[in-house]
Amino acid sequence: MEFKDYYEIMGVPRDATDAQIKQAYRKLARKFHPDVSREKDAEERFKELGEAYEVLRHPDKRAAYDTLGKGPPPGEQWRPPPNPDAGFEFGGAGAGGYSEFFDSLFGGSARPRGRPRGDAPGEDHHAKVVLDLDASLHGGTRSFTLRVPQVDDAGRVHLKERTLSVQIPKGILAGQHIRLAGQGSPSDSTDGSGKAGDLFIEVEFEPHAHYRVDGRDLYLTLPVAPWEAALGAQVETPTPTGRVDLKIPAGSHAGTKLRLKGRGIPAGTAGDLYVSLDIALPPVDDADDRAAYLAFAKALPFNPRAHLGV
Repeated sequence: MEFKDYYEIMGVPRDATDAQIKQAYRKLARKFHPDVSREKDAEERFKELGEAYEVLRHPDKRAAYDTLGKGPPPGEQWRPPPNPDAGFEFGGAGAGGYSEFFDSLFGGSARPRGRPRGDAPGEDHHAKVVLDLDASLHGGTRSFTLRVPQVDDAGRVHLKERTLSVQIPKGILAGQHIRLAGQGSPSDSTDGSGKAGDLFIEVEFEPHAHYRVDGRDLYLTLPVAPWEAALGAQVETPTPTGRVDLKIPAGSHAGTKLRLKGRGIPAGTAGDLYVSLDIALPPVDDADDRAAYLAFAKALPFNPRAHLGV
């Protein structure tokens, strides 16, 4: 993916004030507006300029963008970090239609600024947090810190942190939201009677040491010994609700999938846990191990490539 240097596009330094950014945008917008410009790439430049301005004029997006640094060396592709917008509190986003680079950073937070100002409630805010899977499996309270960009008197952006303690509903899924009433922007009503906006927390999960998440279902790769797969066995297996003795059918092979109903993410109808078998070979650490493998090969001749005609 191509990294976009929004400061370079706008022709401003990275410490530019809000006033400098606005001035640069007005100047360049007049120069590249497709209705008046004679530049061959005016339409593309105007679109790129609008995207840069959308990021740099909003303190929240600008602060999140600044954490990326200056991008890779020329000629190298840029790869976005996982959940680059996590931990930032956004006041919403403008219209869509921007580049893949923009969407990789702000796609999860790109929501219209739906509430009018005036005597209406304050603007809703949005943030993404990355939680451990156990928060969904068992519920409970989690504390996390959000970075809230603020503009000082000189027009420069600074990050202020606020820590929230939030009750995580049991069974919440990645991509779902938790609403914190009154935690968004205050109302700008003239008489002070307007309500503050809300804060919507979008949940993502950290990679789990054992489970892969797909909706409400969980997937676990379970190593088994060759004789356990061939002869069948009872194997102690972890699940989110505790260990169980899982029956391995005789004649199982690598990739055999076993279903444990209702052992996934809880809900009215809980998800399932799918266990995929992986054949683990004992290591050959010494002469005795090697002798055991040779004796096994002699006692049980087997050609795993017979189906290939070799």
